[in-house]
Amino acid sequence: MTGFRKLSTTILVLLSGFLMAQDNLPKTYCNPLDIDYTYMVYNSSKNLSYRSGADPAVIEYRGDYFMFVTRSFGYWHSKDLVNWEFIKPKQWYFEGSNAPTAFNYKDSLVYFAGDPAGYGSIIYTDDPKKGEWQPVASISNNIQDSELFIDDDGKTYLYWGSSNVHPLKVKMLDKDDRFLETGVQKELINLVEEEHGWERFGENNFHPTLKEGYMEGASMTKHDGKYYLQYAAPGTQFNVYADAAYVGDTPLGPFKYMKNNPFSFKPGGFTNGAGHGITVKQTNGQYWHFSTMALASNSHWERRLAMFPTYFDKEGLMYSNTSYGDYPLFAPDHPTKPGEHTGWMLLSYRGKTTVSSSQLQVRKSTSEDGQYDIEEIEVIRDENDQITTPLLTDESPKSYWVAEANDDKQWVQIELKSPGDIYALQLNFHDHESGIYTRIEGLKHQFTIETSEDGKNWEMLIDRSDSHKDAPNAYLRLENPKKAKFVRYNNISVPGNNLALSEIRVFGKGYGSAPGKVKNFKVTREQDRRDASLSWDKVKGAQGYNIRWGIAPDKLYHSWLVYEDTNHFMRNLDRDTAYYFSIEAFNENGISEKTQIITVE
Repeated sequence: MTGFRKLSTTILVLLSGFLMAQDNLPKTYCNPLDIDYTYMVYNSSKNLSYRSGADPAVIEYRGDYFMFVTRSFGYWHSKDLVNWEFIKPKQWYFEGSNAPTAFNYKDSLVYFAGDPAGYGSIIYTDDPKKGEWQPVASISNNIQDSELFIDDDGKTYLYWGSSNVHPLKVKMLDKDDRFLETGVQKELINLVEEEHGWERFGENNFHPTLKEGYMEGASMTKHDGKYYLQYAAPGTQFNVYADAAYVGDTPLGPFKYMKNNPFSFKPGGFTNGAGHGITVKQTNGQYWHFSTMALASNSHWERRLAMFPTYFDKEGLMYSNTSYGDYPLFAPDHPTKPGEHTGWMLLSYRGKTTVSSSQLQVRKSTSEDGQYDIEEIEVIRDENDQITTPLLTDESPKSYWVAEANDDKQWVQIELKSPGDIYALQLNFHDHESGIYTRIEGLKHQFTIETSEDGKNWEMLIDRSDSHKDAPNAYLRLENPKKAKFVRYNNISVPGNNLALSEIRVFGKGYGSAPGKVKNFKVTREQDRRDASLSWDKVKGAQGYNIRWGIAPDKLYHSWLVYEDTNHFMRNLDRDTAYYFSIEAFNENGISEKTQIITVE
């Protein structure tokens, strides 16, 4: 028996070690979401080749999740909100749906609308995984950029609108009579830019000529007997694209502006924007807000998708947590912190980067198709005659490097400023004259990633040399942390004509100290009370700073992450609202203590 106990103990220890070796890190995800975004057809006549994902409509149906996205020629299915598989339906729109809406009616049917013509039949299915859809025997209008909402009593409402002039509207439909209009229709809400700074048009809510933002992306969430009518503004191509809500006691209103608006807002960091989204309830009761992020390099319609945890506080105020929202976040199945920042920091920021070749290095952005801001970067060689680039570690999706060929002779090597333990990586590929203009199956990104502590001796970290996964924003979580000073990407082949990358992001934990607490933090409300100037002293060793603010000391629901700067100007405040501000510094080793909260009347 003694020998049997020893053998059993040995087996348990070995098994435990095996399991830990298999996966010692929690499940995580990173924005923008790692899915196989579709190449867009609607700018193909201009020979603009780029992927995009925007205007998500996400539903839970019989325990699974389905995500419908503008012009994608199908939709995605997931069981965990992290791993998504594309479904090519048997019946769909030849040009792809546009700004779609979907609704799960009591787990019996999924209704969907999104004909890019703006009118057509509402379609339905009882098995979206199978991809067979049927049309309702009627033609409905206003079904682009709309929200179909069926209340618990079966009464049906269609909200719609996309304009910088006209308001959002609603009309009632009869679900039991082919979704025909009942005759009830009314105007609901419009933008009020003179009061709400964040609704103003333009990057950072500034445009030299246009002042009126676009109101679009209506959606409806019912929570605790209240109706949250959500909308997006001021424009999909801007860093300040956001979602806000009005709250009412009935689906027809009247609706009252929610005082902590916008509730989904991510103007800073690597990827910006958190507008034109949908709020979905997970099977465990946790809410998530899926939204649109701006990329706007090849086209101002070039976008990506994000997912943020969303809550309702004791006052019934709805808010999303977007703080460090493009760093690794705990997956939805985390028992206590779903969607929260893991504490894994950015190890690769401003790391020295050398490349195998360089066809082009460029910063390129647009807010209107055909009008670009372009800055080509001169090729510089280091002391070892290696080509360098600053663009792959600068935390900008609008700057990118293009190799001379898309083959297995191309590589990128990053020397981290300091060694650290790597937990995850994110590869952000870019479309540079890719030559693909619609959804094509069989695209795949094939590569390997190696690490080294001395730049001479290399170990394989990730091997996707035979991968069939299409991953333009590949998020690669490791099973166990890996100590490294150097990271090397080895290309094999990627979709399209060119190998182009905008950013290689390496996450983990450095071995040094987190930065000290920010000093001399000041916030000044400008004469135009929608604006505020912020400043603070530089903190030694800080990569950047995370500004937090809100309408009460315990409601600092907003955040704006900036790199290196020690001053900031924001134009997104509500004119008649008092705010509370705090700031923290961060680097590859961690996050500092927050400053004492400042009150700004």
